[in-house]
Amino acid sequence: MLLAGLFSCTTTHTLPTRPSATAGRPTEIWLFASPHLGQLRKASTPLTDVFTPRRQKELAALHEQLLRFRPDAIMVEELPEQQVRIDSLYQRYRQGQLVLDSLPDGRSETFQLGFALGKRLGINRIYCVNSPGGTSQSILNQGTNVALYEQATAEHRQFYKPVMEQFENGTRTLSGLYSFLNSPSFLQQLHTLVYRTPARVTNGTLKPDPMVDAAFINPHYVGAEFISVIYNRDLKIYSNIVTTQLTTSSSRILTIIGGRHVASLQGIFATDPAYHVVKASAYLK
Repeated sequence: MLLAGLFSCTTTHTLPTRPSATAGRPTEIWLFASPHLGQLRKASTPLTDVFTPRRQKELAALHEQLLRFRPDAIMVEELPEQQVRIDSLYQRYRQGQLVLDSLPDGRSETFQLGFALGKRLGINRIYCVNSPGGTSQSILNQGTNVALYEQATAEHRQFYKPVMEQFENGTRTLSGLYSFLNSPSFLQQLHTLVYRTPARVTNGTLKPDPMVDAAFINPHYVGAEFISVIYNRDLKIYSNIVTTQLTTSSSRILTIIGGRHVASLQGIFATDPAYHVVKASAYLK
């Protein structure tokens, strides 16, 4: 069993004091793209498991890079309905009473990143800012010009496939994986695939999905309708982030979230004068 203490770095240097919120100065926000770490695990490929000693060591190194940002609020891709559970688990974690590999979702970035960083920084709470509405990109599978979307999907998979293979065989570290997933080239290609290319698909239908109300889908604009489903969720996540900031008066926010949302949210926050979007390259090395 791996105790919670393994997730804290043993470095003894003193961390600099966090900056406090300054009236009139935009809130700094870092939208940090993360894979769902639990979903990376393959039973046949041990190094895909973040609980292995090597990946734990790499996580500690990644923590050091993220700590340089000095956030005073950490927000994660968990539904607000889970806030009570997250609060309870986090308090146990801070007290050294939580064994993460005893949790079904203990490999999640919520715990491996959010909890670990929060404890190091002395943050009292990890905030849940996700929104319902998650759906698969595969629900758009028919219509005029759907071949363009299918080709773009295949090209995107080929783009990141070598990086994932390197991670799986151990030639790429977790920090290296995160650097790639937060690179402008990856985020822009993913954003184009999800939020631009589908608009070219018309006269079709979406595969049935419990998260999508088909009654409001206009078949002629099926691709645009698909985009609107995902973008609607991003707007709700944006709302959860900004209302949490109003409640907490936080000045430096680290939001740990799936890469599909990052470029979209960066675009929303870039036009919000109350915020300044932080570039990952400023902290990830």
